[in-house]
Amino acid sequence: MSASGVVGRPVGRERGPVGLGRVFVVELVDDLRGIVREPTALFFSIVMPVGFFVLFVSMFGRQNSGMLATFGTFGVLAVTLMNPGMGVAKDRERGWLRAKQVSAVPVWVTLAAKVAASFPYAVGVLVAMAAAAAATGSLSATPWQMARLVVVLLLGAFPFALLGLAVGFRASTNAAAAILNALLMPSAIFSGLWMPLAFLPAFFSHVAPFLPPYHLAQLALAQLQPGDGVLGHALVLVAMTVVSAGLAGLSYRSARP
Repeated sequence: MSASGVVGRPVGRERGPVGLGRVFVVELVDDLRGIVREPTALFFSIVMPVGFFVLFVSMFGRQNSGMLATFGTFGVLAVTLMNPGMGVAKDRERGWLRAKQVSAVPVWVTLAAKVAASFPYAVGVLVAMAAAAAATGSLSATPWQMARLVVVLLLGAFPFALLGLAVGFRASTNAAAAILNALLMPSAIFSGLWMPLAFLPAFFSHVAPFLPPYHLAQLALAQLQPGDGVLGHALVLVAMTVVSAGLAGLSYRSARP
């Protein structure tokens, strides 16, 4: 929810778990609607990943059973990296930070709502991709594997959402969209999220381990087929969470309303 939804309430009204929970739900619902109302975010974070997956799975799906995991990683990151960051940038331009300074609602409630609002859309992207894979006869995952894949991708996307917030605190809406796309698209390609690394030049395989999306994709693949080094991939994402949280905190403190 934008700042206007909480500033007019009496100071102290939202204190306590019940009041904060009520505000969180209101802001969550507003952010869920906001994603659909924003054409840029809707296209880049939802329509485009699903469209690319439909194209690639129709061509290579039968030869690569892991495409749901790797493309699913890209789809989830497109939602959780882009939407919270762009939402914060948009609200900041509208005076959100200044309003929060005089509001009784802690800033973390609004930020948590923005991150949480991206998760249902991320699940929707995965469901759409699974339906496309089933339609082309390339879906071999069991319901239990799919459930694990969804959980792993949502948990693993958290540090990327924090990174999106860090960008949103510092950049305008248009600049945030450009910066986040510049971070997402090359890292997706070099991490093998679109094309398997085995199909790409060897240089890609050397670069991929230095990119966090690669490690999230490997965790996703491990839910559909046997994989090694799961703990190492998880530790990389934990380290990224610490770094992203620090960047988001510093960015918020130095952000201009």
